Amino acid sequence: MSFSIVIPARYASSRLPGKPLRVLAGKPLIAHVYDCAVSSGAREIVVATDDERIADACRDFGAPVMMTAASHRSGSERLAEVARRRGWDDDEVVVNLQGDEPLTPPAVIRQVAEDLLEHPQASMSTLCAPLHAASQLNDPHTVKVVRDAAGYALYFSRAPIPWERDVLSAEERLDPLGWRHIGLYAYRASYLRRYAELSPCVLEEIEKLEQLRVLWHGARIHVAEALQAPGHGVDTPQDLALVEALLEQRRKETADGEKISPASQAS
Repeated sequence: MSFSIVIPARYASSRLPGKPLRVLAGKPLIAHVYDCAVSSGAREIVVATDDERIADACRDFGAPVMMTAASHRSGSERLAEVARRRGWDDDEVVVNLQGDEPLTPPAVIRQVAEDLLEHPQASMSTLCAPLHAASQLNDPHTVKVVRDAAGYALYFSRAPIPWERDVLSAEERLDPLGWRHIGLYAYRASYLRRYAELSPCVLEEIEKLEQLRVLWHGARIHVAEALQAPGHGVDTPQDLALVEALLEQRRKETADGEKISPASQAS
């Protein structure tokens, strides 16, 4: 399986300005995301940004980077520019790995690419995980998805969907409560180019979810259950502290494992 990865990275985050350059466990956030991409086995990886500070940081740690237009309204539009300028074939599978997800397991990056290849009727593929906590169901920052019998998306929302009519609160609902959308996407390069030409839709504007443009214009999105649940993303200063602690723990466990050599185990 061959696929490429584009990592869209903006400096002007409303909740956490300069997010890709925030230092976690000794290196910028965007460097951790790039490491996830490298471990996935992608054929080509590109960081797409409109900010020279991010571009310079990426060049410092050896990541290929492309300067893209500042006018893009979504990561998908930024990917479309990269696909066009790279001259990728129509059938090239392109994964959108968001630049604030430094704990994404490489296995799920490969999974979303493979899922698109396995569903030729889909223009895009993405992933989901079961919801078990009422707090997540009611959290507008946790995007929910409803799928049909074949696993194709019916709708994405920040609201709690689906809602059981005869219950009074989320705590009374059956478990699992629904499906949490995981913001990892795969597209064919041909559809990326088409997406950039589609007009935004009212649902996309209301929910602030770019994938709704795809459904609005009649294309299909296949949604598989993730093989592994991706780790915590970074949206707030609190997320930074949590993710840094997790990265430090991972680094320590790796270092401890390297100290236990076969020779020392034999003794």
